[in-house]
Amino acid sequence: MDNPAASKNDPYASLRLPEFNYYLVIRFAVVFALTMQFTIIEWKVYQLAHDPFSLGLIGLAEVIPAVLLAPFAGHLVDKLEKRKIMLLCMIAYIILGLGLFLLTWDKAVAGFSTNWVLNCIYILFFLGGIVRAFVSPSNFSLMALIVPRPLYANASTWSSSSWQIGAMAGPALGGVLIHLVGVHWAMLLVVCIFFAPLYSMIMIKPKPILYKSQGESFFEGLTKGMKFVWNTKVVLNAMALDMFAVLFGGAVALLPAFATDVLHVGSLEFGFLRAAVAVGSIITMFILAYKPLVYKPGIKLLFAVFGFGLCIIVFGLSTNFYLSLLALLVSGMLDGISVIIRQTILQLKTPDDMRGRVSAVSSMFIGSSNELGAFESGSAARLMGLVPSVVFGGCVTLGVVITTYIISPAMRKLDLKA
Repeated sequence: MDNPAASKNDPYASLRLPEFNYYLVIRFAVVFALTMQFTIIEWKVYQLAHDPFSLGLIGLAEVIPAVLLAPFAGHLVDKLEKRKIMLLCMIAYIILGLGLFLLTWDKAVAGFSTNWVLNCIYILFFLGGIVRAFVSPSNFSLMALIVPRPLYANASTWSSSSWQIGAMAGPALGGVLIHLVGVHWAMLLVVCIFFAPLYSMIMIKPKPILYKSQGESFFEGLTKGMKFVWNTKVVLNAMALDMFAVLFGGAVALLPAFATDVLHVGSLEFGFLRAAVAVGSIITMFILAYKPLVYKPGIKLLFAVFGFGLCIIVFGLSTNFYLSLLALLVSGMLDGISVIIRQTILQLKTPDDMRGRVSAVSSMFIGSSNELGAFESGSAARLMGLVPSVVFGGCVTLGVVITTYIISPAMRKLDLKA
């Protein structure tokens, strides 16, 4: 493409860049494999433990290292070549996938107690959290090195779409495979899928390192991303809004319990429920590729998250499979608006030499809130009951949106076009 700026209104502009297409394969395949893996394992864990709290422990095991290592990982990513870090992360995911493959093999764990198997699963997810601490900032930084700045918004839309397609297909296929071939052989496919992003990463050329130390100490470099986010209010508000919405409004972690104990459906329907949120997000993102959010996107973001909270309340109260499926689908459509706006803000506002550190902070706010939300949901379900915990989370989400609207003029006045 000779003139990216002239093509910025072309909905397919970023797709004309060959390396960006490899990047989309990586985005799709990684989340496709990881969400399929999580779906398979959470079903296995619930069958072993029969306790919603055990589902929360999976998320907690992964989020602890992801949060604790995020500042260090972001600092290291800014100083090193991103492609090499991603290659090492893909190899690590393959090794961890093989470990989970063995733990779901009845012959391999014969003679071991259920608690031993569960603890080993939690340990592998803890190690996966260490890998994820490096994947998120590397991935975010890599896109900015592949795509020209005028195409950031367009690239963010397609990047988020590929992520959501993977997030949709992974749980759906995971549920189907549990039904057809069982947990063990489904995990083998997860391991095989990780070779796709490994190959795609090899096809992308090494990228320059844009880090500028400017005489700063190690501690100053480590905390620079946090200071940037704190001082850039629109970035901080967008992250905080999404974090609290996911933390309290995420019902996905409890889906195995809802499918089994509330809706009384099997693994196939469970897979559809897991995929519904991502299907809704994909619908929204394809629409936004043609109709970008340039008019009062902050207000639209607030209304979308408010609607998301309402959908979670409906899901929590529903005892009908199809109503629950519809509630999750609509919640995904509204969540897609949040994802696009937040990613565009981050890409446009973040300096090139700080992308790893800012993305690391973002992963602490948002990426880790999925796992913390899983733990919160599991804990609340144990204390309050399954249905009341989800309804309570949806109500808290509504309160967060109202509070953000009142205290954040930067969000109300947000203009992505400017």
